[in-house]
Amino acid sequence: MREFNIGAKIKKLRLSKKLTLQAVAKETGFSPALISQIENNNVSPPIATLSRIAKFFDVKIGLFFTEDEEECRYEVVRAHERKSIPRVISKAGTSQGYSYESLSFHKQNKKMEPFLLSITQKALEENTYSHDGEEFLFIMSGTAELVLDEKRIILEPGDCVYFDSALKHRLLSKDGTEVKVLAVVTR
Repeated sequence: MREFNIGAKIKKLRLSKKLTLQAVAKETGFSPALISQIENNNVSPPIATLSRIAKFFDVKIGLFFTEDEEECRYEVVRAHERKSIPRVISKAGTSQGYSYESLSFHKQNKKMEPFLLSITQKALEENTYSHDGEEFLFIMSGTAELVLDEKRIILEPGDCVYFDSALKHRLLSKDGTEVKVLAVVTR
């Protein structure tokens, strides 16, 4: 599968505004080292991190998942064409135990971003994320545990949840086995 060049897009945004790594880090709350790792495509940030970076640069998160092609009014993405985002790393630099695939990357200026999440292991940390927008999660397989503010909600295959992304949240594998989730995020 082809990978996105998210880091180059972030670096291009930063340089176009004549900002240093330190300036972007200060404004987004991330370390300069993490911003550098992202820009060099050494790590793939969680969606919440990309959302915060997109908000800082005043762009839609979808910019990071598009190719430089002309605007299309619809798109078909075949299963073998999905773009995988592996190695999701936390702010602290530890593995988050999941990966995701973009299910829409040609269509620009979207109001929502669909992803296929695969939670592959029990996370070592249970840190939560929050960002602008809303999220819809549909559990396709496995048993998930959603940490939503102070609540823990168990979700089985076929269950779904819709929530304000400003709430602190984190989706985990309940028992450490793989969980597949259709996730739709808005900004």
